[in-house]
Amino acid sequence: MVAGFSSGLQTKETLSGRENTDLEAAYQKLLQLIERLHRQLLDVIKSELERVGQTDVNAVQALLLYNIGDAELTAGELRTRGHYLGSNVSYNLKKLVDAGYISHERSKTDRRSVRVSLTDKGCDIRDMLVDMFERQLGSVEQVGDVHAEMMASASITLERLERFWGDQIRFRL
Repeated sequence: MVAGFSSGLQTKETLSGRENTDLEAAYQKLLQLIERLHRQLLDVIKSELERVGQTDVNAVQALLLYNIGDAELTAGELRTRGHYLGSNVSYNLKKLVDAGYISHERSKTDRRSVRVSLTDKGCDIRDMLVDMFERQLGSVEQVGDVHAEMMASASITLERLERFWGDQIRFRL
């Protein structure tokens, strides 16, 4: 028998231990990749803002404008939809309102709630990101070797992980 190899018969404990090690390694790699990809997305947006000479909005704020889109939302809805931290959303919304990218108005039904939407200036930033993502879509298969099936599979995995993490919070697992 070669060192490190069994004769093909493995105990349940050995197989289970190796599967756990494989799962742990894959999970740790995925956690690092998710964080790194988010930072890279912000770097791509920052680069695009610099390319067009847009200096009064940062990448996080531009992504916030993109995520608001044509909707009229509350800060709470933005947190839920975009998974921003509460203080992060409030700070960036205030900056964007002050700079004229977002308009805000108190809700008619709940005076404590403020609804935000994009101004024409905010729509320009959103449209710039839409154009950038469309340009990227035109080359992601040829240059990035990323195909629709791969994206669909990755999306399923990430959505399941999102639900799993949500359950960890919701049910204190």
